[in-house]
Amino acid sequence: MKKSLVIVESPAKAKTINQYLGAEYIVKSSIGHVRDLITGKSQNKEKNKKHPNESIFAKPNKKTLLIKKMGIDPYHNWKAEYYILPGKEKIISELKSIANQVNHIYLATDLDREGEAIAWHLKEVIGGDSSKFSRVVFNEITKHSIKKAFQNVGHINMNRVHAQQARRFMDRVVGYMISPLLWRKISRGLSAGRVQSVAVRIIADREKIIKNFIPEEYWKLNLSLFTKDKKKIEMDVTHYNNKIFRPKNRNEIYYAIEKIKKSLFFVKNYEEKIFYKTASAPFITSTLQQSASLRLGFSVKKTMFLAQKLYEEGYITYMRTDSNYLSKHAIKKVRTYIKNYYGDDYLPKEPNLYSNRKHSQEAHEAIRPCDIKIENINSDNLSSSAKKLYKLIWNQFVACQMTSVKYKSITIIVLADLFKLQKNEQIVLFNGWTRLLIEEKNINYEFPVLNIGDILFIDKITPNQKFTKPPPRFSEASLVRELEKKGVGRPSTYSVITSKIQDRGYVKIKKNKFYAEKMGEILTIRLKKSFSNLIDYNFTAYMEEKLDKVADNKIAWKNVLDSFFEDFSKQLEKAKKSPEEGGMELNSIVPTSIKCPMCCKKMGIKTAITGVFLSCLGYNNIDITKRCKQTINLISLNDFNKEEDNHRQMSLELMNRCDECNMSMDSYFIDKKLKLHICINNPSCLGYKIEKGVFKSPVYLSEIIQCEKCNGDMMLKTGPFGKFFICINKTCKNTRKILPNGEISDPKLEPIPFPQLLCKESDAWFVLREGISGIFFAANTFPKSRETRSPFVEELARFQYLLPEKIHYLSSGPIIDDYGNKTIVCFDRKTKKHYITSKKEGKFTGWSAIFIDKKWCVTSK
Repeated sequence: MKKSLVIVESPAKAKTINQYLGAEYIVKSSIGHVRDLITGKSQNKEKNKKHPNESIFAKPNKKTLLIKKMGIDPYHNWKAEYYILPGKEKIISELKSIANQVNHIYLATDLDREGEAIAWHLKEVIGGDSSKFSRVVFNEITKHSIKKAFQNVGHINMNRVHAQQARRFMDRVVGYMISPLLWRKISRGLSAGRVQSVAVRIIADREKIIKNFIPEEYWKLNLSLFTKDKKKIEMDVTHYNNKIFRPKNRNEIYYAIEKIKKSLFFVKNYEEKIFYKTASAPFITSTLQQSASLRLGFSVKKTMFLAQKLYEEGYITYMRTDSNYLSKHAIKKVRTYIKNYYGDDYLPKEPNLYSNRKHSQEAHEAIRPCDIKIENINSDNLSSSAKKLYKLIWNQFVACQMTSVKYKSITIIVLADLFKLQKNEQIVLFNGWTRLLIEEKNINYEFPVLNIGDILFIDKITPNQKFTKPPPRFSEASLVRELEKKGVGRPSTYSVITSKIQDRGYVKIKKNKFYAEKMGEILTIRLKKSFSNLIDYNFTAYMEEKLDKVADNKIAWKNVLDSFFEDFSKQLEKAKKSPEEGGMELNSIVPTSIKCPMCCKKMGIKTAITGVFLSCLGYNNIDITKRCKQTINLISLNDFNKEEDNHRQMSLELMNRCDECNMSMDSYFIDKKLKLHICINNPSCLGYKIEKGVFKSPVYLSEIIQCEKCNGDMMLKTGPFGKFFICINKTCKNTRKILPNGEISDPKLEPIPFPQLLCKESDAWFVLREGISGIFFAANTFPKSRETRSPFVEELARFQYLLPEKIHYLSSGPIIDDYGNKTIVCFDRKTKKHYITSKKEGKFTGWSAIFIDKKWCVTSK
C-alpha cells in the first residue's frame, strides 16, 4: 500500500506529529518558507532572464529595473516572479521525489495566512496533479486534534493566500519605491515600511511630547482624622467649593491648611458595596506578548520564539491568534481540574465566556495548554524560559475559568466647611481567580464604625508637593497594546515590527523603554508631510480591514492593490519634486559658528543613520581634492545622564528653548568644555546654542585612551550598536566599547593557547577566549571545528601562570562543590560578572559561588 506525504513547516513539529500518525504517513518539514519574491540579489543568479516587457535590444529603463528588483509588476496586473530561497533546493528536490511515490500529499502548515501561503507555495513548486493535494489544519499538536484534522481535510484557501500576497506586495512597493527617495533626500541606508513606519511614528510622537513637556507644580493634602473613640482614618482633600482641589504653589496650600484647621469635620456619606471582578480573557498573541514582557521581562521576539517551541513540542495551542474562543472540550477539562484541585468554591456555575475583539480575523482558539494536567514542564528539550512562559499560559487559562474575586468597596465622604474629603478602600472577601494569578492579600483594615453626621477631629495634616509628568515612554508591552488599540498590524506581525524598527536604527531600547533616535524623528516628519496616508493610524487600520475582507472573499485583492498603488504613486511623484515645488524636504546640514579644526571652515550639524555629528562645510567643495572630511562626534546627554528630579528637569526645559521657534532643544557634549544645544525641529529649524564651561562629562571624554595592543591613540566613533573607541592604527583595528554608564569597557582578553587541553570532537586543542558571555574554551582550528565549552576551575588552577591578572581570581575558586562535583566557570549577563557553578550528568546542580570582597562565597545549594 502506498503511503501519504505530510508536509509541515518545522522539523520539531514534524517530529511531534510523526508520533501520532501511523506508518502509512511520511512526515517531512519544509523548514519555513521555500520561495519568495525575487530581489536584486537573487537576480544575480538569473542575469539572462528578461522581463516580459523588456526588449532584448533596448537598454532597460528605470521602471523596468525597479520591477525586476521588486519581483512584482504593479503596472501590469500585479504579475509576480518568485524564486527558490537559497539552501531550499535540496529540500524541494527531496519533497518532489517523495511526492512522486505517494498517493496523496497533505499540506499541514500553520493555520494562519502565512501558513496558508506556505502551503500554496509548496503546492506550486512540487507541481503535479492538483487532486493529490489536501490542506490539513490543527491548532494544537495532540493526538486528538491531529486525528480530527485528518478526518476533516480541505483545500488551500486562496482568499487567505491572496490576503497574504496583498500585504506582501504593498510592503514590497513601499520599501522598494520610497527607499531610493529617502536616500536622495535624507540619508543613505534609510528605508520605510508600511507598518513599521507607523510604529516609529507612535514612538517619535511620544518623544516629541516628552521633550516639549514642562512640569507644573501642584499640591495634595492628606489628613489623618480620628473619631471620638480615638479610631484613626486617613483621608485626602479632593474638592474645594465643588471644584477639584489642586493648589498650584506653597502659598495656596498653606492658605488652605490654615482654613481647614478652623473647620468642623462631619461625615456626609458612608457607603459599602459588594462587587465582583472576573478574570481577564485567555491569552491571544498580543496579550501573551504584553504579559510576558511585564511579568517575565521577555522581549516580544523572545516570547514568540519560545511560544513557537512550546507549540511544536505539543504543549500549547497555536500561538498566533486573536480569538478568545475556547473549545467545549478544553473548557470541560479545565472545569474538572478546578473542581478537583481547588474545590467547588472556585468553580463558576457556568463557564466564563469571552467575546472576540473588533478586528479578530481568525476562528481558532485562544492560547492555552494542550493538556491541563501538565502544570509544569519537566522535559529537558525546553529551556527554563520556555517553561516559565508555559506556566504563565497555564495560569492564565485556568484562572479565566475560575470564580470572580469578591470585593467590598467602602466610600467615605467628609465635609469641612467648603472642603470635601474622600476615602475609597477595597477589601477582598473572596480571592477567586487571584489565588492563582496574583498574590492579593485579604486586607484586614478595620474601618471605624461611622454614621452620617458623626464628628471627626484632626490628628495630622500632611501637604505633598507634586509635579505633573509627561506620558511615559513606551515599553515593548505598551507599544504592542498601542498598536493593537490603533488597529496597526496584526498580532502575528508585532514581533517583526518591534525588531525591525530597532535594527534599522530609528529607535532604541534603554532600560526597557523605547527612545526615538533623531533619524527616526526626521523620517517621521518627512513621511507625515509627503506620505500622509502611509503613516496615518486610521488609514493603516483601514488597510488591515481591507485585507481581512480579502481573506473573507468580500473584495478582490487586486482591486485593493490598485486603489492603494494609485494613491501611493501620486504622493511619490509629488515627494520627488524639489521642496519649493512641494516635494519632500531635504535633510540639510545646519551651519554653525564652530570652526573646523583641520581647515578652519565652519562646521554644520548633520544627522545620519549613525546619529548626530558635526561635519565640515568644506566637504561640499566642487574640487574633490580640496574636500575636507573632518567630523566631530556629538555625545548626547541622554546617553549617560540619570533621570533628573522634577525641579532640575523643569529648569532645563525652561532654559533650553529654541530662540527661533521656542521648541525644546536636544543637548550634546562637544568636549568637556563645550555643549551644543540643537532645536528638536532640526534640520527644519536652524536654531542652536553653544554653551561654554567646565562640565561633568562621561569618563571617556575626560581620558586619553591608548590602545593596549599597539600603544597608539584611540578615536571615538559611533556605529550601529553605539559608541566605541577604535585604534587609529589601521593595521591594529582594536576596539573598546562604551558601556551604558559612560565608562569604557575593559580590554578584551587576548586568546590564550592551552595545547595541553585536547578537544573531544577533533584532534584540535583549546584556546581560552573572551566573548559577550565571559571566558570560554574554543577549538584552536575554529571555524573548522566549532567545539566550545566552559573551563573547569581545576584547569585554571593547574595553569594559573598562564592567566592574566584580570581573571587570575577565577583559578582560586572551589574546584569541587559540596557534593564532590567538578566546578566550572560561568558568566551572568545581568551583573556582567563571572561565577562558579557545577553540573552533574550534564545538568546544573543548583550550587553556585560568587567572588565578593576578595573571597569566594557559596550563594546557593
